[in-house]
Amino acid sequence: MISFSPTEDETAFVDVAEGFAKDVIRPKARECEKHRAVDEAIIAKAEEIGVASLEFPESWDGLELPLISQVQMFQTLSYGDLGIVQGLPGAGDAASIIRIAEKNPVLETYKEAGRGRSWPNVAFIDAFDLGQPWAEELQISKNGDGYTLYGVSRPVRLGVGAEYVVVAAVDTDNEPVVLWLHNTLGGDRWTAAEGDYRLGLLSAGLARLQFNHAEAHANEVIATGDEARRLITGAQTRIRILQAAKAVGLMQAALEYATEYTAERKAFGKTIAQFQGVSFKIAEMAIETKIANHLVLEAATKADADKNDAVEMSLRALYRAHRSSLFVTDAAVQLLGGHGFVDEFPVEKWARDAQAQASLYGREHDLLTRRGEQIVNGATGAKKGVLQ
Repeated sequence: MISFSPTEDETAFVDVAEGFAKDVIRPKARECEKHRAVDEAIIAKAEEIGVASLEFPESWDGLELPLISQVQMFQTLSYGDLGIVQGLPGAGDAASIIRIAEKNPVLETYKEAGRGRSWPNVAFIDAFDLGQPWAEELQISKNGDGYTLYGVSRPVRLGVGAEYVVVAAVDTDNEPVVLWLHNTLGGDRWTAAEGDYRLGLLSAGLARLQFNHAEAHANEVIATGDEARRLITGAQTRIRILQAAKAVGLMQAALEYATEYTAERKAFGKTIAQFQGVSFKIAEMAIETKIANHLVLEAATKADADKNDAVEMSLRALYRAHRSSLFVTDAAVQLLGGHGFVDEFPVEKWARDAQAQASLYGREHDLLTRRGEQIVNGATGAKKGVLQ
C-alpha cells in the first residue's frame, strides 16, 4: 500500500511554508495584484526558505527535493495565494528542464548568473504540442546549425522582464528541439506583450513573447530529435504535477474560507451551513479537493519512482485539478452570495486565478485530448508489438 504520509523533513518544510503562506503571502495578495508584481519582502522571504531552488539539482546548489515533497510545499504556499506563487522570480517551469539536463553546457551561463545570487527570471514556452491552436503562431525553422524564431507565444508566466527564455517545440521539419535563449541587457531578441490574461494571476508577470526572425545559435540548442523529445516529456510530466499541486492549494483555501463563512453567517435564525443545499455544496467541494489532492500525490510518487505510467498520471492529475479548482472556486463565490463578487472577499480573486491557471496549463478538453492520443497510440503500438 502506498503511503502519502509526510516524512519528518517534509513536515518541517510544510510547517515553514504554512507560516509563510498565512502570515506573509495571504495579507499581501491584493496589494501584489494591484501592482502586478510580487512584493520585495515576499521575494526575500521566499529566497530565504529556498523556494526557487526546490527543483534544482544539488550540483546547482539546489535542494533537489523529490516531487512528493515539492507538491506539499507548493500546495501550502498556493493556499496563501496562487498569483503570488506563480509570480515568484527565478527559473519557473524551466527548473524542470534544468533538473533533467543539469550537466548540459548550454545551461552554464545561467548557472553562473544565479550561483550565490538571486536566480534570473526564465519564461518557459511549451510549444511542443502542435495540436494546440496557439502553437501554430510560433514558427521555429532550422537555420544552419541554429534556428530562426518568428511569431508569438501563448501567454507565459514570468514573461514580463524575463532575461532568459526556454522554448520546447517542434520545428518546421517536424523535429523536436529545446532552445535556451538569453536576452542581454538592452537586447531585443523578443518583446513582451503584457495584458490581462483571463483577468487572473495578475502578479505572475504574464505576457506573450513576440519573436521577429530571432536567431538561436548552435550554442543555445539544448537538445534536438529524440533527446529533445525525452527531455520535453520528462519536464512536462514534472511541470504538470507541480502545477496541479498549486491548484490544489487554491482549492483548499476556497474550501476553508467558504466553510467558515457558511458556518458563521446566519439566515432565518440559523447558520447558512445548516441548510441542506449549502451543506451538500460544501461536501462536494471537499470531495473534489480530496480527489485532486490524492491524484497529485499519486502522480508525484509515480514520477519519483520513474514509473512507466508517470506521464499518464501527470495528465490525469492536472486534468482533475483544473476541473476541480474551477468547480470549487466557483462554488465558493456562489456560497458567499453577493459577497462572492466583492473584492473585499478573496473568493472572487481565487475564481479568476483558477480560470487563468487552467488556461495557462491546459483546459480539461485539451488534457483529455492528449490523454486520448496516448491511449490510441499505445493501443496501436501494442498491436504492432511496439513498446510505447
